[in-house]
Amino acid sequence: MMDKELLIYSSITLLTAFVAACLMGPYFIPLLHRLKFGQEVRDDGPKEHLKKQGTPTMGGIFIALAVVIAVLVSIIGHGFSAEAMIVLFLSIAFGAIGFMDDFLKIKKHQSEGLNPGQKLILQLIVTLIFAYLSYTHGNMGGKIWIPFLGMGEGARSYIELPALIYFPFVVIAVLGTDNGVNFTDGLDGLCSSVTAVTAAFFAVSALLMGSGVAITASAVCGALMAFLMFNVYPAKVFMGDTGSLMLGGFVAGAAVVLGMELYIPIVGFIYLIEVVSVIIQVAYFKKTKGKRFFRMAPIHHHFELCGNSETRIVAAFTVITLLLSLISIVGIYVYV
Repeated sequence: MMDKELLIYSSITLLTAFVAACLMGPYFIPLLHRLKFGQEVRDDGPKEHLKKQGTPTMGGIFIALAVVIAVLVSIIGHGFSAEAMIVLFLSIAFGAIGFMDDFLKIKKHQSEGLNPGQKLILQLIVTLIFAYLSYTHGNMGGKIWIPFLGMGEGARSYIELPALIYFPFVVIAVLGTDNGVNFTDGLDGLCSSVTAVTAAFFAVSALLMGSGVAITASAVCGALMAFLMFNVYPAKVFMGDTGSLMLGGFVAGAAVVLGMELYIPIVGFIYLIEVVSVIIQVAYFKKTKGKRFFRMAPIHHHFELCGNSETRIVAAFTVITLLLSLISIVGIYVYV
């Protein structure tokens, strides 16, 4: 049975994040303009994207602030939730790494900030701290639900990993997911739309399981719904790595704390194909000494260069995520 109090406070959290982000947007966008925090567009990208040069970036700052405000309001009213805070920790820590990356891009006036090694080391440190917190303070511990075989009280459809296996597994799941979400941030409203649906999925899943993760997931969903009003085509602001790494941390964090890591390739199918398309492109390029498998990677750019508009691709990817989320929810709900 769903916890009615948790449902009420999750709804309040979503609305709080939505209102907070709506109010901050009109303030932050002009501020980012004045600070000259503009997007650096790749020279080898689609030519249509050159007009986006200089569009304010680092909009992920007010997504993060809205989420933090909403979660804190919920904690004041509903009480402290270790699970909600563990997910929030990973989200904000990864957002901070993204902020450093964005700041260096702007300072250097180029499309690369932190080098891959620096970013990986920072992400690895944060992920190991998160894995420890999840293992010791999360309700699931080392348990991982097997998709569509049932969840909730009395269910035995999970595997339980010892710490020596659980920690490397979480590191792979978190870093893989975070990179997938980061790659998805390439078209106006794409990452925001897909992740808003994903956040709604985790909010519903957490509510069905009576988990405090519902609070953080609802806050992220609300903040993204508001951010989309500024980020849909033509975007007035981009989230930058500040936003995309934060959202990647949220998706991975929510999945791990809920024991739903194996649901990531299903609900996060778009993130998966974005990563896989890049891997295929790089491997094929090296193997054939210069030939390309896709017109451009990540795959959303391939579809764009095939003649599809940004809005069409965003709509298609969002609908796919919605359908996969509904299928997964049915699988959970039947057994809870």
